Amino acid sequence: MKVILGNGEIIESAFSEETGRNALRHTAAHILAQAVKGLYPNAKCATGQATNNGFYYDFEFDFVLTAAQLPLIETEMKRIVEAALPIEYCTVNKDDAICEMGRRKEDYKRELLAEMPEDTRVSYFRQGDFADICSGPHVTNTKEVKAFKLTSLAGAYWRGDEKNKMLTRIYGTAFQSQDELEEHLKSLEEAKARDHRKIGKEMELFAIMEEGPGFIFFLPKGLILKNLLIDYWRRLHEREGYIEVSTPIILKRELWETSGHWDNYRDIMYTLQIDDMDFAIKPMSCPGGMLIYKMKPHSYKELPIRMAELGLVHRNEKSGTLHGLNRVRALTQDDAHIFMMREQVIDEVKGVIRLVDEVYRKFDFKYHVELSTRPEKSIGTDEEWEEATNALRQALDDIGLPYVINEGDGAFYGPKIDFHLEDSIGRTWQCGTIQLDLQMPQRFNLEYIGTDGEKHRPIMIHRAIFGSLERFIGILIEHYAGKFPVWLSPVQVKVLPVSGNYIEYAAAVADKLKAAGIRCELDARDEKLGYKIREARLERVPYMVVVGGKEQESETVTVRGSDEGDIGNMSVKDFIKKILDECN
Repeated sequence: MKVILGNGEIIESAFSEETGRNALRHTAAHILAQAVKGLYPNAKCATGQATNNGFYYDFEFDFVLTAAQLPLIETEMKRIVEAALPIEYCTVNKDDAICEMGRRKEDYKRELLAEMPEDTRVSYFRQGDFADICSGPHVTNTKEVKAFKLTSLAGAYWRGDEKNKMLTRIYGTAFQSQDELEEHLKSLEEAKARDHRKIGKEMELFAIMEEGPGFIFFLPKGLILKNLLIDYWRRLHEREGYIEVSTPIILKRELWETSGHWDNYRDIMYTLQIDDMDFAIKPMSCPGGMLIYKMKPHSYKELPIRMAELGLVHRNEKSGTLHGLNRVRALTQDDAHIFMMREQVIDEVKGVIRLVDEVYRKFDFKYHVELSTRPEKSIGTDEEWEEATNALRQALDDIGLPYVINEGDGAFYGPKIDFHLEDSIGRTWQCGTIQLDLQMPQRFNLEYIGTDGEKHRPIMIHRAIFGSLERFIGILIEHYAGKFPVWLSPVQVKVLPVSGNYIEYAAAVADKLKAAGIRCELDARDEKLGYKIREARLERVPYMVVVGGKEQESETVTVRGSDEGDIGNMSVKDFIKKILDECN
């Protein structure tokens, strides 16, 4: 299909390509804005754009728009598509654009225009009687937007600032064919059914209270799940030669100035005063790790030093971005910092890559890799960035791991390798990261004594595998739809007596399971067996054992799987072996 770029150039680009996909969805956003203005002339347009999965547009209404009105807007959008309106590109000078938007009473557009340099030529995209200032891209005719759907409403602060007015954001999605759209809508329904907030409530894993927005309350079963992940993490790191440390949550401002966080990360940090001095609650654990390294001299014989920390960090996320476990204000980050000599860099990076691969395979995740390069806001010389980027590139090439370049998305102190998980319904999540840093060892004046007896500067890796334990748990809940592997299930077995007459035998079975290290619960309530089974399935317990007169007489249990149903009768000893075998 034909696409108009932001400079007016027309090119061919398929929907399978990023440019074509963005153009189609960006055009859908403009069609949405045109439909809204046609139906509600007093509505004010803010901004709209394409997203990874669709598009959105923000509006100010003089009434409360509800989801019940979305079908009406969709109908008007279809009329615009069927009208096959040509989309035209033009430019005007800034003053004329401000006048035009003033005449239309589009206050948000005028604010954006006022901030542009005086000599700016403003690009417009026009379709019928609707025109919008925009940098593109767009398709050349509204008829190209053949398959679309408005999906939801949300509040959105103007320009993402909580001090500004709350606008109404309309979300939608668009594809080139109806089949693709329907397939995507099915996946949205599947994602809705797997929502970790819904499943987490049903399984009693975690809660988010009004008293602490963005701060997670882990309930007993959720804490079991979190601790199982931590135990697994610790076993791996002990095997790989890591030492574990724990650094303070609150540290002085001067430390954050030395690390560069105060200048480059300040807007997301919580700060406070103690004894009339400025402190910050740590958003990352690395500066504390620097202080531990500096406590004593180091020799080349000690390197690499692999220092791991499950650090509780806090980040001042905007309230509008908070989302269950996926975006929080307090998170447990599985940080590690590796201090090494230059000649050890590539081998250490390769070692971390292999560890990440092992962990993700454990949870049946596919993944893809991005190599993120120097961002606009960064520290260090061009030569240092080139050296670090080339080292990461060589490690990936040596292992033969495919990757794409993500220009300008590195950390402010160094380039990084990012691992994007693909879950069971095809969604991707950025979790693991390997960041190569030549800057912080310089800022903290880290040293080691080399083979020549002289002082040298180590290089370091910042590394996370889970990323955030909270977010990783949210991903796991949705990946498995709450039906965790047996080794990871907070409750592995429910023991269900068929009546009160068999509670004593059921309790004896539960005691044997617990003695074998199996996490089980006895449901001794005076309820019907069918009700207990349904409850256990809702709680996603992998196995239920039913005990009654027959089982008590033969000293056996009847086993049911959450998905398989009736598995059959077996001895308690054989059932214990079955569970333990599945956990290995």
